[in-house]
Amino acid sequence: MARFCPLFSGSSGNCTYIGSAKGGILIDTGVSARRITAALTERDIDPSSIDAVFITHEHTDHVSGLRVMIKRYGFKVYASAGTLDVLEQKRILVAGDRFEVLPQTGVEAADLFVTGFHTSHDSRESMGFRIKTGDDRTVAIATDTGCMTDTVREALRGCDLILLESNHDVSMLKNGGYPYFLKQRILCDTGHLSNECCAAELPAFAQSGTTRFVLGHLSRENNLPELAYDTALAALKREGMVVKRDFLLNVAPSTATVPVMVL
Repeated sequence: MARFCPLFSGSSGNCTYIGSAKGGILIDTGVSARRITAALTERDIDPSSIDAVFITHEHTDHVSGLRVMIKRYGFKVYASAGTLDVLEQKRILVAGDRFEVLPQTGVEAADLFVTGFHTSHDSRESMGFRIKTGDDRTVAIATDTGCMTDTVREALRGCDLILLESNHDVSMLKNGGYPYFLKQRILCDTGHLSNECCAAELPAFAQSGTTRFVLGHLSRENNLPELAYDTALAALKREGMVVKRDFLLNVAPSTATVPVMVL
């Protein structure tokens, strides 16, 4: 059976595990290698069973643990050409490391098949990922996107489980203490997805067959887990859907506190 666990999620660091009895993958390594290793071990996941790491983009909260994880475990890294180029420039990836541009047709890792899709973010070439498991389940991860494009919608449609960014509450952000330029960066189409924008997309995904939603990459300063949850729940209820009957809804924690979900 496939397993899924958002180990870390938010502006302070991101890392998600997806796997099976045959091994697994990580999406991003945005906290220290020590914390990632501890989180995996606490869930009875052998870090050496990780077959590859897939990186969404080069920002620190997605790659801060990558260099040490590679040195410690020798993981192969997949990402877009633009992301790999920046990681090489920053010496996070160096000669001798195993890394490759994620093929447009996808790649097999452990008992999973991973394809990528472009997201709208102020980085070199950010991506989300759609993962097909060995027992025919489909998981998608889409964070760090300032708007929902048709490309992202198509990639997420029909997935069994979706982890979708619900980064900020617009009112909290506008009235908070961030400088004006940073507020504008977050609110623009290459920034981050708000609670409201995230919630507006969920009913269509539920109608396409998605039964599990995980809200991710919440801002520590401009959001609250209960606010993101309530906004998403209200959008689904307005379309006549009932929690636990039609869908399950969770918020990914900022730090490793949840058990592995079995799909």
